[in-house]
Amino acid sequence: MTEVLVRAEGLDVNEVPDGYVIYQTEADRVHYLNTTAAIVFELCDGARGTDDIVARVSKMFEVEGTAHGEIEACVQSLLKEGLVLSRSK
Repeated sequence: MTEVLVRAEGLDVNEVPDGYVIYQTEADRVHYLNTTAAIVFELCDGARGTDDIVARVSKMFEVEGTAHGEIEACVQSLLKEGLVLSRSK
């Protein structure tokens, strides 16, 4: 089975000039996502896994090497904070 990432339910997502402000209703928490994190969040649509998301964001920003680790860290942070979830496809 393949693991894909999906956005969590119960999020109030508001676009701001430099990213997103997300209110997590269950946890009563507010999260600020910069532009890159907002793009990563949007790509968590149930169709892609971590590796695909990292590759797509790297290509969008035309970055190589160490950026992969930073993008993957962003994905892991979104997972840890409960903004995205990993599902079997």
